[in-house]
This record gives sequence, structure tokens and C-alpha cells, in this order.
Amino acid sequence: MPPRNIANVVPTVNHITTVGVKRTSFGNAGRPLPIFVNAFETTIPQGIIYHYDIIHPADKTLPARLNMDLIRALQTRIAPDVFTPLGVYDGRKNFFSSRKLPLGPEDCKEFEVTLETADDSPKGKGPKVYKIRFNLVAQINPEVLRRYIDGKQSQDNAVLTAITALNVVIRMEPSQKFPFNVRSFFTNQEKKDIGLGLELWRGYFQSIRPALGKMYIIIDTSTATMYKAGRLIDLCLNFFKRTDPKVLAPKNGLPDRERLRLQKFISGIRVITNTSGDRKIARVVKKLSSAGASALSFKVKEGETVTVAQYFQNVLNRPLQYPDLICVEIGSGALIPLELCEVPPGQIMRKQVPPEKTKDVVEFATKKPQERLRSIEAGLQVLAYGQSDYVRNFGMSIPQTRATKIQARVLNPPVLRYGQRSQQPTITPANGQWNMRNKQFFKPIEILHWAIVIYERRQRFNDQAATEMSQGLCNSAHDVGMSMTPTPIVAWENGQGDIAQQLRDTGSKVFTRYRQYPKLIVVVLPEGGNEIYTAVKHFGDITTGVATQCLKSSKCSRAQAQYFANVCLKINVKLGGINAIPDPSSVRALADPQNPTIVMGADVIHPAPGSHGRPSFTALVASVDSDNAKYVADCGVQTSRQEIIEDLETMAKNMLNMYIGYRSTVEHKGPQIAPPKRIIFYRDGVSEGQFKQVLDQEFVALQKACAALNIKPKITFIVVGKRHHIRFFPTSAKDADKSGNCPAGTVVDKEIGHPTDLDFYLQSHGGLLGTSRPAHYSVLHDENNFSPDTLQSLSFALCHVYARSTRSVSIPAPVYYADIVCSRAKNHYDPKGTFDFSDSATDDDSAQAETTLEAFRRGFKPLNDTQKRLMYFS
Repeated sequence: MPPRNIANVVPTVNHITTVGVKRTSFGNAGRPLPIFVNAFETTIPQGIIYHYDIIHPADKTLPARLNMDLIRALQTRIAPDVFTPLGVYDGRKNFFSSRKLPLGPEDCKEFEVTLETADDSPKGKGPKVYKIRFNLVAQINPEVLRRYIDGKQSQDNAVLTAITALNVVIRMEPSQKFPFNVRSFFTNQEKKDIGLGLELWRGYFQSIRPALGKMYIIIDTSTATMYKAGRLIDLCLNFFKRTDPKVLAPKNGLPDRERLRLQKFISGIRVITNTSGDRKIARVVKKLSSAGASALSFKVKEGETVTVAQYFQNVLNRPLQYPDLICVEIGSGALIPLELCEVPPGQIMRKQVPPEKTKDVVEFATKKPQERLRSIEAGLQVLAYGQSDYVRNFGMSIPQTRATKIQARVLNPPVLRYGQRSQQPTITPANGQWNMRNKQFFKPIEILHWAIVIYERRQRFNDQAATEMSQGLCNSAHDVGMSMTPTPIVAWENGQGDIAQQLRDTGSKVFTRYRQYPKLIVVVLPEGGNEIYTAVKHFGDITTGVATQCLKSSKCSRAQAQYFANVCLKINVKLGGINAIPDPSSVRALADPQNPTIVMGADVIHPAPGSHGRPSFTALVASVDSDNAKYVADCGVQTSRQEIIEDLETMAKNMLNMYIGYRSTVEHKGPQIAPPKRIIFYRDGVSEGQFKQVLDQEFVALQKACAALNIKPKITFIVVGKRHHIRFFPTSAKDADKSGNCPAGTVVDKEIGHPTDLDFYLQSHGGLLGTSRPAHYSVLHDENNFSPDTLQSLSFALCHVYARSTRSVSIPAPVYYADIVCSRAKNHYDPKGTFDFSDSATDDDSAQAETTLEAFRRGFKPLNDTQKRLMYFS
């Protein structure tokens, strides 16, 4: 039988239901481009798959690694007659077998399992017994998967469970051999010590993904941050960048705040303790003691009070080497001195990487496209699917040794229009980039009264440096059509002082000279001036409405004209100007005067891993002008890690009112065409499992906002995903850009597309470092009945109107802006208040412990009315 290829055929099966818009056609625009994609075709099992629930009747939730060890012992040592052939397990609740297990007439049986090592049991007792119950919950016919990828079956629980089963099958073998993190596993074959007690390990991501007519395994490289193996004392010293163990002793001046920082860093880590002198036991660190081992005492069984140091001296028959050091408290509450703890290798740090190490992580994870492709294909050998008993037991095979070659297309970029006085008023970007040479802004602004406040020491940034910076900025402004008075007020201030008062004083000096307050304050920051930055933004965006532009002293000292040109891109739009617009001929869907269109972008940002007691922040950004180049924003605070935007109806109503107001008062549109006829809504950061929830709640909230204003625009709702592992690779050097990536505008909607729903992958930006990631667009609702070509070209065009650069960006500008607005939400809090957003803040800080969601809501300050109408976030 010849291989099936339905990539160019869309099945028309009427009974199929989809979460989003059903695919009825494909895009055709653009030039063809063959590419490789990191997808490897796999066969679908032939036989029934049996799904069992795993239940621990008496125990609380156990760590995934322990669960895996227990199931391995059960299958291979305790009941091999029951588990032949071997089944697969996800480390939590799901167990799948390629044959029905002989569990009795009820298809349910409880087993008692012990591990061969006694590390999990207390001294003097036998190995701990774990009770594990198996319960048959479903029989899965893989035929549902064949029908699903052929477009003849709706996505239902049977399909989702079958995909889950295949994922567990391919992950079972590596999860037994290597440290793993859900869908990735890691080896120490390639690692890097980055300091602070951390190492980076290279690994591989793998995931089953259904596509049009085929089932693929997506394989990608990944990176994990690991705790460095060895003595726990050394790990703690590395964290503090110190070498003398005495710094870990409270009596030698270890501050409480530093101890809590360390506690946050190592809580949850597994250590091997040698507390009995004869055997080693695995323990989990809960927290750190506030005093040293020699200062902590407790009562032993005989009623005598002894210190921790004395106790272990008796047990080990030797004194502790470092009796004054803090102790770790393990899950049972016992205190163990640091020196008796070893950190085993391969432990993933599941918390936010310290900010100063982010650069190291990025450098390690960054691979040029061809290097990454070679590493991915080499990963097939590491994964060794052909040698896996588990893969064979389920009748799966992965015959490919090379990445899949597919046909992509490269879309034409939009034409961008600049000011009429430009020598070159229009430009067509080349591979996602262009320059400002011979161009002036579409709508440049005038700045007559402004000031410069310098927080760098005068010895390092003197009068000459300030003059050169002022002249450089004014010259660049003139080149792009802006007008800036060349003699601003200049002041040097102390960053330890009252930032808001210092800025007010500077504003007063401007008023004294010109009888008007400044339109702009440029602030020069020293290295590490994050707190000053937050205070400046709070002063400008929240308190006064005066636009501020922060510059790093190291950047603007003797800076090139290109640097100040980039600064002008930000300043112009902050003050109400427009840098460039997409030529109407390039974006007919946006420029149709009969169908005025508002484009929105929404995002939610959550607290960092390991952070508790902090809220999530939401943002909605929307265009207000007919050219879709001028945007306004609204943001809010809500329940921690809640993905659905709870205030979307109110936020959308605000955005719609501002759109109607701008078109009425600024563009002088009549009441019939001032309201939008179309809404194009881009939503960032939603996983596929949340699509229905987003439609049921956020889409409905959008409809309610329209109904409240008595308007009925047609809505197109698109989710833009960045957190996926699909990557594109050119097939030859002539098809690549300078970075080795596929060119900007590369789009794929066929071979690796969703079997039934309308989606596409678009790599809209030119490559810089490493391998570019395309954005994944899923169309959840479309009342405008746009064609795939229209949606793809529209999204590509919106990636070119990001005001802060002369490069196209990876996602549409309104979504990018929404992401920035979320990140800046901390600026809405009083910088003198008790809300701590620093990465060193811990849950045990008194101020942090008292901050509830309501406190965050009360403390959240709204934007100044002036800034509400401007692109303050640029």
C-alpha cells in the first residue's frame, strides 16, 4: 500500500466537532521553500491499550522519582508474572499496558512493594512497605488516533488519553535512566558549571503530536539547571560566593535575610545523610535552622537535654568539624548538620534561575540551527526507540533517522510608510529588517521643554558627557523629523535619595525657566539601577503623567548615532507620535474603510517558579487609530497563576471607548464609522488544554463588552503560542538568512498542522542568535471568515509595526506590547511600600507573608490619565 499523504486535502466530515475554527482550506501565498522540521513520524499501535489508575491508599502524594522506582520494583522483582510484557507509567496516576493485566474479576488489585535499599526507612526498622492499587479504568482502541489524524474523528477523551499513552510509552525508558522533568530528560555528557552551586545539563525534549494524516514525535534539545553534586556545605558556600565555612554560622554574623535566601534556594533538595555512621539515607530538605548545631538543643529519650552537636558527636563517636554551622531540617522535623549531608547528582532546580545567571543559561541553550538539528538527530540515538522494550511492547516504531522535510512558504513582507518629508517615504523590509536612513517618522512630535536627570556619579558621567549625550539625542531626533530644544535642564542626583522629589524639583526648574513643565525627563541610570528605574516609572506613569526615558550611563556615554536613533523610536510614540504605518495596500484586511478594525493583544504573567503569595498580572492592549500603529493599554492584578483574565470585560470596554473616542475626536470620523466593525483579538500564553475555557469565558467577556456599548463588531479570536518545540531548519545555506535560520515570513500550515482545527506556524522575524522559534497561531473563533492567506499575511504585517525597533518581531506587536505591560505592572506599586518584587524575596519575609491578593489589589495604582492615551510602555 502506498504511503498516505493528505497534507493537501482537507477532509469534509460534517459530524466532526472542533474546539476552534474547523480547517477548510490552506494558505497559498508566498514563494515555496523546502525546510526540515524536528518531527519524526511514528507508527500507531495496532492492539488495545489498557489504562489503569495507580492509587496509594495510605500515602500522600509521593515524588515522581520514588513512584517510578516502586513501579519498576513491582514489575521486575515482586510480580513479574503479572506485568509481562512490561507496562509504562507516568510517575503519577496513569499506567498503560499492551495486554490486560490478570488482576482478578474486578480488574482491581492491591500490591505491597518494598525497595531493595532501605534508604527510605528509619534505623532499626525493616524496609518501608508501600501499598499500590491498580484499577482498570479504560480500554483504548488506537483506531481513534488513525481516524483523528485523518480528520474523521473529533478530539475527545479517548483521543486525548491515547495520545497520553503514547507519550508515556516513549518516555518510559529514558525516565528510568536519566533525571527527567515531565517531557524532557537530561544527561551529564554536556554540562557547564555556572557558579552559585548550579550546573547546566543538556537534555532532550520529546512529545507525541498528531498532524495531518500522520503521528509525529517532536524532539528538541533542552536545558536544565541542576544543583551541583557534592558536599552540601560546598553548595551553600558556592551560593554565597564564599569559601570559608564559618560564614554559615549565625554566631559569626550570618544575617537572617541571607539565611532565608539560602533556604529558598535549597528547600526541596534531596540530600544523602550519614547520621548513623554505618549507612546513608536519602532525605528532603525542608528548611534551615536559625541557630547553629551547638546552639540548638532537644530532649533525648532518656529525658536529658543535649545540643544537636553533642548528639551527633555521641552517635558518630567524633566531634563535628563545624559545630556552629546552621542545620537542615528534613521532612520529619529532624535537624541534621550541614557537614553530614551530600548532594547527589542529577537534581533539577525547579525554581527561577538567579537573574545574574540568566545570560549563562541563554548562552548554553543557544545553538545555531544546523548545530541544533545535528544535536536533535543525534538525540534519536540517545533515545534509542528501537532498543526500548517498552516501545516494542506497544507495537510502535520510529523508522526515521533524519528530520522530516516539508514544504513551507515565505510570505511577502508589508510595505511600511514613513513621513511625507522622507527622502524614502516607503520601505519594503528585507528578511525582517530595515533602517531609518533617509526616513522621517510618519508623525513626529515636538519637544520644547525637557530635562536630563543623571544618577551616575559626576566623576564617571561629567558635564562633557551630558552635553555630548544631549547633542547626540537632539541630532538623531532632527534626522527623524522630531524637534527637540538643544538646551535641556541638566541635574545630577543621588540614587539613594527621594527619587520622586528629585524629579519634581527638576520639573520645577524647567517651569521656572519656561513657565511650563517638562514634556519629557531623560534619566541616566548607573549599573544596577533597577530600583531607581522602578521609582522613575512610578513617578512618570502613575503619579504625574510626565513621559520618562531611562538610559544606562554605559550605553549613552560616547554612544553612536544609531543608539540615539533607537531611543527616538521610543520617545516619539511615548509622546503621541507615530513612527511608521503599514501601507494600506499591504494590509487590506486592516485598511478597509467600510470595516474599521480594532486589533487587541492580551496576556497574563505569573509569578516565578517557587514564588508564593504574589499575584498574576494581566494586560490588554488595543489599537486606536485607522492605521493600527498607535496603541493604548490597560492592566490589572488577579489571583496567582490564574490564566483566565477575570477583568477582561471591563478592560475591553475601556479599550473600545478609547478607540471610538480617538477616531471621533482626532480622526474626525462620524458616529456611523467611529465604532469598530471588526475586532481581531490575539491572546498570548494559553495552552491547548485551556482553549475551550478561554472561548467560554474570555470570548464571552469580549462579546459582553461590545453589547454594553451597543455595538456588534465581528470578532476573530486567535491564540498565539510561543512555548512549543517546533523548529524550522533550512535545507541548504542558500535558503538561510545570515544567522543560518529560515527567512522571516516562513509559514507552515500543512504537514505539521492540526488534524482538524485551523492553525499555522509563522516565523516572522529574522534570526539573531541561536535557532529562531516560530509562533503558533490557533484560530479559535472567526466571525469575519478570513481566508488562511489573509490571517497569515495580517499576522505577519502586525509583526512589523512594533514601534521600538526597525526589525520585525516574533509575535504581533499588540501581543508583544501586552507582554511588556504585564512585566511593568510592578511599577504600579509605591516604590517606598512593602511590596517586594525582588528575586531574593522569600515567603518568610514578614512583609511578604502579609501580602495577600487583596493587599496587592489595594496597592495597585492606576495609570495617570495622561499616560492612558499614550504608548507609555514603549
